[in-house]
Amino acid sequence: MKKIFKTIIKFITFFIIWAVLGGLIPIPEKLSPPMWRFLAELEPLILIILITYAYMKFIDKEKYDLKLKDTNFLNYLSAFIIGNIWIFGTIGIAFGIKVLKINNSNNTFLLVWGISLFLNTIMQELLTRGYLYQMIKKNHNIIAAVITTTCLFTLMHGGAFEAGILAILNVVTMSLLMTMLIEYYNSLWVPIIVHFIWNFIGGLIFGVVSLASDYPFIYNTVSSGNKIISGGVFKIEGSIIVAVINIVLLFIYGFLLHNKKTKISN
Repeated sequence: MKKIFKTIIKFITFFIIWAVLGGLIPIPEKLSPPMWRFLAELEPLILIILITYAYMKFIDKEKYDLKLKDTNFLNYLSAFIIGNIWIFGTIGIAFGIKVLKINNSNNTFLLVWGISLFLNTIMQELLTRGYLYQMIKKNHNIIAAVITTTCLFTLMHGGAFEAGILAILNVVTMSLLMTMLIEYYNSLWVPIIVHFIWNFIGGLIFGVVSLASDYPFIYNTVSSGNKIISGGVFKIEGSIIVAVINIVLLFIYGFLLHNKKTKISN
């Protein structure tokens, strides 16, 4: 019981310290929108890195393997392929059955915005599947680590609660999929890349994935038809298409991970 209590305290204080410090450090307002967003994404990432170091160095006094030292090129290639299959499979089905269509396009330069989005993706994955995940997994078990970090990831995407049960299911299954990718590839970079591709293509290119309100997008994509399929005003994030694809990918990687562990044990 004492061990569980210590883990809960570390989990809560880690998140609170990060959130409070992030709220206290201001971002200068007199900046161009792309530069402001870049700093707004860089700051919480730096805080996550510093707090993670502090907890491992001074509180746990143990260096957990955060799965960031990945030198396997095939992992990066796999992440690129998975990310594109995931997002283009989803929007391809939506466009194919005509629940999504492109209304118009904007002339937008995405380089700085894309870098900012990549920093945001690293921050999200490092927060939910970095120190906290590995600490709980090592001190307790993988089930506890998956449940707690999935809850945290879902709460970080609070807009899903407004969008409804399908949107919540999509966030939960996405979180489970990202965790499955860590376990299978033994790398945090794989879910980071997959997550980034989903956000970049879905958010910055087609505008069907919700990002911070100041992020631009190239194509103004609108949804129509049955809301369960199209997602309605929430587009693919509230669509059953995402849920189905997420669950299919979970079954595939669950099967692959089971086979991998069976081979190792034998």
